[in-house]
Amino acid sequence: MDNLPKHIAIIPDGNRRWAKEKGLPTFDGHKKGFNQAIEIGKKARELGIKVLTLWAFSTENWKRKKEEVSYLMDLYYQMIERNIKDALKEEIRIIHLGRKDRIGKNLLKKIEEAEEKTKNFDKYYLAIALDYGGRDEIIRTINKINQSKISIKNFSEEKINQFLDTKDLPYPYPDLVIRTSGEIRTSGFMIWQAAYSEWIFYPKYFPDFTPFDLEKSIKEYKKRKRRFGV
Repeated sequence: MDNLPKHIAIIPDGNRRWAKEKGLPTFDGHKKGFNQAIEIGKKARELGIKVLTLWAFSTENWKRKKEEVSYLMDLYYQMIERNIKDALKEEIRIIHLGRKDRIGKNLLKKIEEAEEKTKNFDKYYLAIALDYGGRDEIIRTINKINQSKISIKNFSEEKINQFLDTKDLPYPYPDLVIRTSGEIRTSGFMIWQAAYSEWIFYPKYFPDFTPFDLEKSIKEYKKRKRRFGV
């Protein structure tokens, strides 16, 4: 497949609704979604996608029930623990996007260990947006710039990029953003980076989103002509 997007970002929406419609506990929906994320990641690498970003947990998701949040955090821990060997084997660099000050100590340690172990890889990149919000990233970026020595007169797109969560990605701007579950809104995801991204709002809940659906989305992307305002 030629003309591939270099960076695909996914908003994996619909885990809870998938479970509810099947009469299953919410937790089953999250678990199935996590398993799908692994398969989607494998397919992305197989197709030659350089960067894959998954929005795992938003800054607003903390408002959910404590029991659900705890379960999700445990799943994130297990996912990293179970898949770090594959990341090392496949030379995947793992990068966290979002805040780190509100993540539990054990999970934060696991994330930072994964980032450290894979920091020298540049074959593939997996960005995990956990406790991430687009507006929150902009606020944090402004605060970082204020604390730096950059003069307000010397702002540029390139310099701002150096302070964003995506600063270590070779392609910080996603070419394609996919949101599952049929919801047609961006929810503030990557406000800066996705300004000229192509968006696909896929009708399936994420637990039903297959590697074949990823391929279909890429084929749809390839039909579009990106103009970037020109």
